[in-house]
Amino acid sequence: MGSDLIKGEVLVGFAISLTNIAIHAVMMAVLVSTAHRASHLTRSAHPKLRLIVPMWATVSVLMLAHLIEVLVWGATYELLGAVPHGADSFYFAFVNYTTLGYGDIIPASRWRLLGPLTAMNGVLLFGWSTAVMYDTLRTIVTVSPISGEAAAVGVAKQNQIQAN
Repeated sequence: MGSDLIKGEVLVGFAISLTNIAIHAVMMAVLVSTAHRASHLTRSAHPKLRLIVPMWATVSVLMLAHLIEVLVWGATYELLGAVPHGADSFYFAFVNYTTLGYGDIIPASRWRLLGPLTAMNGVLLFGWSTAVMYDTLRTIVTVSPISGEAAAVGVAKQNQIQAN
């Protein structure tokens, strides 16, 4: 492994990954605190609305966060000249970030490791987003438990666990 590789591709990849992690952290902190506050404020709303509205808002904000992060990668590809002239750097970043990997655009050989580093960053941030969606749903259900059949199943399951 050459020193050019470490000085260039990997260093740039980690710097952009850390930038995106910072963006994600800010968005997630705001999102989680807002979801927690909203779950307290909507306790008296219809149970379906209590689930639908916060989850819709959560997923919308997460999608925005990911789009911003793809834009950061795309801008980096463009600034470095990592994609061939005339190729769409945002598209290339998106394909790598989502690990779709069409392979229709080949990066400049000097920057070929940025694709896998972009994919690694995307996988980590998608995982984090999944955890935030779960936390939001858990918060909504914990703050104001769902009534009816779902609650009855939950109580029966809890009683069964306690009996064992």
